[in-house]
Amino acid sequence: MATAEARPMSAEEKKVIFASSLGTVFEWYDFYLYGSLAAIIAKQFFSGLDEGSAFIFALLAFAAGFIVRPFGAIFFGRLGDMIGRKYTFLVTILIMGSSTFLVGILPNYAAWGAAAPIILIALRLLQGLALGGEYGGAATYVAEHAPHGKRGAYTSWIQTTATLGLFLSLMVILGTRTAIGEEAFADWGWRVPFIVSILLLAVSVYIRLSMNESPAFAKMKAEGKTSKAPLSESFGEWKNLKIVILALVGLTAGQAVVWYSGQFYALFFLTQSLKVDGPTANIMIAFALIIGTPFFIVFGTLSDKIGRKPIILAGCFLAAVTYFPVFTALTKAANPDLAAAQAAAKVTVTADPAECTFQFNPTGTKKFTSSCDIAKQKLANASVSYDNIVAPAGQPAVIKVGETEVTTVVTPEDIAAAKAAAEAKLEALNAADPKDPKAIAAATASVKALSGEKTAKDATLSGKLSAALKAAGYPAKADMAKFDKVSVVIILTYLVILVTMVYGPIAAMLVEMFPTRIRYTSMSLPYHIGNGWFGGLLPTTAFAIVAQTGNMYNGLWYPVIIAGATVVIGGLFIKETKDVDIYAND
Repeated sequence: MATAEARPMSAEEKKVIFASSLGTVFEWYDFYLYGSLAAIIAKQFFSGLDEGSAFIFALLAFAAGFIVRPFGAIFFGRLGDMIGRKYTFLVTILIMGSSTFLVGILPNYAAWGAAAPIILIALRLLQGLALGGEYGGAATYVAEHAPHGKRGAYTSWIQTTATLGLFLSLMVILGTRTAIGEEAFADWGWRVPFIVSILLLAVSVYIRLSMNESPAFAKMKAEGKTSKAPLSESFGEWKNLKIVILALVGLTAGQAVVWYSGQFYALFFLTQSLKVDGPTANIMIAFALIIGTPFFIVFGTLSDKIGRKPIILAGCFLAAVTYFPVFTALTKAANPDLAAAQAAAKVTVTADPAECTFQFNPTGTKKFTSSCDIAKQKLANASVSYDNIVAPAGQPAVIKVGETEVTTVVTPEDIAAAKAAAEAKLEALNAADPKDPKAIAAATASVKALSGEKTAKDATLSGKLSAALKAAGYPAKADMAKFDKVSVVIILTYLVILVTMVYGPIAAMLVEMFPTRIRYTSMSLPYHIGNGWFGGLLPTTAFAIVAQTGNMYNGLWYPVIIAGATVVIGGLFIKETKDVDIYAND
């Protein structure tokens, strides 16, 4: 094909690229709602499980949408290479928007039992299939409109859509929370952002209908050069399959873990590990996104001048070497009491390894009855990091908080003492003037738990551990009076900037790696395996690592190792693409 002229884009070209980007923002909004509300969805749809397993299983349902993305990439990529980019867009947005709306009206576990989470996961799978066909089409569509020498700058606008979609979802969530209150939001208000998406669907479909077909595809189709079998051409010929594999392990895998660490894992870390309330965490992430988002354009434009490869690999390298100190600094800024307690009074679990099992119960049928499992579950539910020490075989687990030991063996005398203390506290609260209804309700529940035959031991152990943690300075939640907003925003902005480095130039580079006739199919698969599997599974994998090892920072090993591997493989085997002529590249 003839080389595209290096000229400014026409008004019509800018219009269709804007339309593509705006529609993609709405599609990402739909997809991100679930991730932002994972903790609430865990309680709504997985309430039959213990708290830790419910959250991890909710993350697995979140990840399910990512797992099927490569299959969506293959299916819709084939359609896009055979019949065109525009009509594939319409199908993906309709599937995505409809699935999101249905999540908003789906009855929860209390109403429908096991059917509710099963249907929820099915809807997530449909969302993932649709999104699998979305990105490759959008990136290909924009790149094929862009003049030579400006593909990085123009495709970087598509790269902003994921972050803008996340920002929009956070704003709608925050607005709803503020309008109706936290209690109502957790009960039913979380559905509002999902239901509202039907309006965004209508706008997105209207926008997609106004788009024109890609000029590169239209010209190729007019010349009769479209691929009759894009799948076999993409993956059945080694010369192209080799590039697909290198694009995955040398680019998109590292890009994905940096992206999801900087946006999703950071949000989950704030709320789950550092015990920052949801609205505050969302606001902090939103500020970081506002500051960091323009850097997508900065690094996309810069990649037209110095190349895509050095910017992407530099972002991966910085992530690999700085994540541990950066997340440690985030702890000190967001929850300084927790950081101080971790430094002054380390928590350990001394237990027989034979008694310790993996702390994940996806079916709700497994009972953690050994002393080791009970100790670890108590600490996990309290979001407390701990180190593991091996004990002699048969010895009951012992939790040590600083110099205070809490044995998991509860005697009748321990229960009697705990019950007497709880009753005294309740009596004092009832005698107080004015009365504190919430404190009285909590104290009443405590007395009731200590009086039950099955709950007395558990309640006594919880009370002993809570007292030891409180005495050592471990906070029940982040103290917002000590919350350093400026430092938190600076740290989160740094993480977002790393995201812009790896993500800003990636669309242009992937488009330039493959010929026009199979571009949609070829670039979509490595992108969605990288982002769907390596990235989408990051929160689940990281929190599972934390649950097993006890250290809240150990989940970072996953992105650090993947990003480091991408630096090495990409540095050695990936070629620079910024000067490739995509019209001649077929």
